[in-house]
Parts: sequence; C-alpha cells; structure tokens
Amino acid sequence: MSIEEKLKNLPHSPGVYIMKGKGGEVLYIGKAKSLRSRVRSYFRETGDSRYAVKFLSARVEDIDYIVTANEKEALFLEDTLLKQHKPKYNIRLKDSKTYVSIKITMAEKFPRILVTRQIKKDGSRHFGPYTSARAVRDTIKFIRRIFPLCVCSASVFQNRVRPCLDYQLHLCPAPAVGLISEEAYRELVNGAIMFLEGKNRELVKLLREQMNEAAAKLDFERAAELRDRIGAIEEMLEEQKVVTHRPVDQDVFAFLREEDSIVMQTLIVRGGRLVTSEDFFFKDTGLPEEEILSSFVTQFYRGDKYIPDQVIIPLDLDDRGVIEEWLGERKRKKVFLIVPERGDKLKLLKMAESNAAESLKKRRESQRAREDILEELKARLHLKNLPDRIEAFDISNIGGQNAVGAMVSFKRAVPEKGSYRLYKIKGIEGPDDYAMMEQVLSRRYKGQEEAGTLPDLILVDGGKGQLNIAVKVLESLGIDSADIAALAKDRDEASPRDRFIKSKGERIFLPHVKDPIVLKEGSKPDLLLRRIRDEVHRFAISYHRKLRSRFTSVLDNIPGIGEKKRKALLNRFGDVEGILSAGIEELKGIPGINEELATSIKETLKTYKKEAEEPA
Repeated sequence: MSIEEKLKNLPHSPGVYIMKGKGGEVLYIGKAKSLRSRVRSYFRETGDSRYAVKFLSARVEDIDYIVTANEKEALFLEDTLLKQHKPKYNIRLKDSKTYVSIKITMAEKFPRILVTRQIKKDGSRHFGPYTSARAVRDTIKFIRRIFPLCVCSASVFQNRVRPCLDYQLHLCPAPAVGLISEEAYRELVNGAIMFLEGKNRELVKLLREQMNEAAAKLDFERAAELRDRIGAIEEMLEEQKVVTHRPVDQDVFAFLREEDSIVMQTLIVRGGRLVTSEDFFFKDTGLPEEEILSSFVTQFYRGDKYIPDQVIIPLDLDDRGVIEEWLGERKRKKVFLIVPERGDKLKLLKMAESNAAESLKKRRESQRAREDILEELKARLHLKNLPDRIEAFDISNIGGQNAVGAMVSFKRAVPEKGSYRLYKIKGIEGPDDYAMMEQVLSRRYKGQEEAGTLPDLILVDGGKGQLNIAVKVLESLGIDSADIAALAKDRDEASPRDRFIKSKGERIFLPHVKDPIVLKEGSKPDLLLRRIRDEVHRFAISYHRKLRSRFTSVLDNIPGIGEKKRKALLNRFGDVEGILSAGIEELKGIPGINEELATSIKETLKTYKKEAEEPA
C-alpha cells in the first residue's frame, strides 16, 4: 500500500504513529489525539514552510500506527516505543547510562547513597538525571555532611569489622559495625530524601521539632547535632534566590532554537526558591515546537523523578490535560501545567529563556574554540583532513596474557563514548604488540571505506613500529583517505641519535617523515592528543583488569577450594595461568587437593579460559 493510500485510510482515533525510512528504519514516533489529522499534517500541500514537514515527508517510505483506547494509553505506548526503537529524529533524553543520577539503596537494611548511570528496578530511589557528574558528587558531599550516609560497596559493608575513615570524619555513622540503630539511620535516609526532593522548608521544620524534643529530654548532644544540620540547610537556603513569595514547588521549561540546535532549559524551584537549573541540547530536525515540548516533558518525568505542584511551560499543548492527569496520578495530587501570561510565573519563564540563550551562546563559543584547536592540529601535523573525528588505539596485556585492544572515538574534540570498541586478541601467543595492533586495526577497518565510516585521523599508541603496522594495514585494505599518526611516550623506540636529546617530550610519528614532532607543554592541540591517548589507555587497562580479575576469581567458584587452598595454589604457581599449566600430579602436591579436585580445577579453568578468549 502506498503512502497516499495509507494517509487516506488513517483513523480519527487516538494512537501512536511510526514513520519508517528505507529498509524499515524507524525515523520518528509520535502520539496523537487523532491519528488522521496529525499524520496527514506532515504531508499536506499547504505551503507550510516548517522544515519538519519537508524533512520527514521526503524520507518516509512507510507509516505504521497503533490505535489506543485514549490519549493516556498513547502516551504510555509512545514512551515504550521510544525506548525500544530509539528513532533518529525524535527529541530524546539520553538514557541513564549517559546521564548520572543519585541512588539511595532503599531495599537494604542500611541504605547507601551512590552515583549511578544505570536505573535499575531494585527498590532503590533515584534522583535525576543530571548532566554534570561533578555537580552530583558535590551534592552528595554536601548531603553527607548533614546526613552522613554510607557509601561503601555491599561487600565492604558486610566484611567490615571496625569503623572506616569516614566515621572519623563524621561522614558515616558506621552502621556496618553497629554504632547506630536501624531506626536512627532511617531518620538520616529520610532527611536526605527530603533534601533531594527539594522539601527543605518541611525538612527544617521537622528537624527543629526533633531538636526541641531532644532538648526537652535533656539529650543535648542530639539537640546540638540537629541544630548543626538545621544551620547547614538554612545557610544553603540563604544562598538560593527567592523567586516567588509563595512556598510552592515548580519546574520551569523554556527552549530556544538557533540554526541546527535546540537548548531546553529547566529551572527547579522548591518552596519558592531557585534550587538549580539544567540545560539539555539536541540537534534540531525542525519538528513542531508543541511536539518537542510535549515529548521532552513526558520523558523528563520518567522513573522516580520528583513531580512538583506546577510545571510552567512556554506554550499550550494539545495533550496538556493528558500530561496533567498522568503526572497527578503519579504524584497522587493535582498537578498543573501552566502557560503564564503575567506575574511571577511569567518572570520565571523569561528567566529560563534568558538562561537558555546564555547556555546556547556558551555552547557556540565552546564549539568554535574546539574547531580552532582542530585547525591548529591539522596545521601542526600537516594532515590532509581536518581531524573532526579521531579514532585512537591501544593494546593492553601482561606477557601476552589476557591481551585486549581498545579503540576510543573523539568527535570535534569530544569523546563519543557510544562509538568506543573493545577487542579480545585471539590466536597470538606471547607479548607481540605489533601483531596484536595489526589484528585490531584489521578487524576495525575491514569494509569501513565502502561503508563511508572512516575517521579523519587514526592515532595509535606507540612509536615508529606501531605506525608502520598501521600504514601496512590500511594499505592492504586499500584505504588512503585517513591520516595516520603514532603517539610515543618519552624514549619509546628512540633512535641512537634521539637518546642524546635532553628533551623528555612525548613525540608524534608521521608516515614518511624522518623526525618526530615533540609535543609542547601547554599547547592546546597537543593537550588534546594527550587526552585522547590517556583515554584509550584507561579504556584498555580497565578492560584488561576486568578480564584478569574475572579469570582469577574463578578459583573462588570451584567447589572444594577455600581461601587456604586458593592462597596455596597462587603461592606455588604464581597465577591462574601457572595453575592451568601445571599437571595433575603437581596440583596434588598442594595439601588437601586430591586427584578428583585437581581434575576439577583443570577442567574449570580450561572452560573459563576458552569463554574468556571468545572474540569481542
């Protein structure tokens, strides 16, 4: 059925529509009160100059739709489908693996407060998401000064026999060793939750009541402790700007479009005070403003996000009533979406719009600064291409064991973590870094030129040897469009003449260039190269350590091997590889290990090694 026929047969019912491109790729998902009216508006010949209509209609090859009983069901279904398909042209908040959240592990007897990038349904409370990991860690530090909650891992908590350093610093009440009751600890947890929800006035009132009660019971130590908490919170409240004289909780949303970018600005107001603000940036695909705002607001309040009494928005929405009903059900209290026309609410909206403009300005300035750095890097290394996209490689192994390769990608001088790759080295015996680098580069770039996905610059960690390997691999694959360079640490592959050079600078080796370029201290292009090199090294090392720790810990999972036998095996054979290389009779030489257990050890380690060496 053609697009025209599908448009004619669309129902007037509420539901969700799915626009697809070539090969069935999902381009856009939307919800509508009337599927017929909404979808046909994208293809209507009315001289509509909106970029979205032309942009989408030119790419859509097929349209699917799902009818729902009402608009609220359409809202839920749209959210589910967005998570499932991650369509290319929807305005979409990044998932929890990208943004950070504050997590309180409520399912535990003594809940811990943590920073997390993954939202799991494990009974924990999550607050966020937040765009700045540093700001989140600063928030947790502040909270722990007032409400000292535990932060150690579950295994450390369970095995602790004496108070940790945090106890000495008054940042933890040492619940692991029984120095605080469960009831008293829960008071700390509840206080931290109220703080994170922005209920600071209610929190101060509650703490003041508890302080007065403690003083009446002549528990002056407890009263003084509560007094100090109240003082810290009130000091913070004084720093927060009063934006309304009514003690109301509000979230304010504003957005600004400029060229190909959208910035969505949020102001968080709690008890009439401006608590914080955040900005979210998206690529502008020209979608109607109502759709952008509706999609953002519904995604913003997913999960355990605190819902205020009022949500202030810059324009009216067709589905405003549905969103109000959904938010009200989750809050168990009436929630209002307000488009202000005058007064304090309009002032708040204007403040959010001003912040949006400032955020976009700063982002543009930052982008221009990065572009200047890339231009300098191109000139400094005499590159063919502007290194808009850089892929860097490193190898990590110890004596050839558990060898891994890692690749990181930087787009416009910013890490593109979704494009990072890890490789398990296979079929190479011993510590042959050259062969390992050749394998990783071959696996990465085979077929990439045809796909049009080559980077502008390929950077390998090492000296001339690694550079020659990279050149050889790309020549064998017929690739000549990408620039290649090798970044060597001080004295890596230094020539006899180089050894007499007093400079200890790191050096860049380039193909067909005799002398390396020594990196300069303070040079912005050189700092970028170091940052990329350090990031790929970190990525490779962390993966290598993960494989080693998994391989070593397999001993703990063998029935009959306790701590004593484990230590005896490692003392005798050095590591798991040594144990695996040992014969049955050698293993039987360890006290307590008979032939049956020795055989079990060998078979278990062989199986685990085979699984660990499967290619990534």
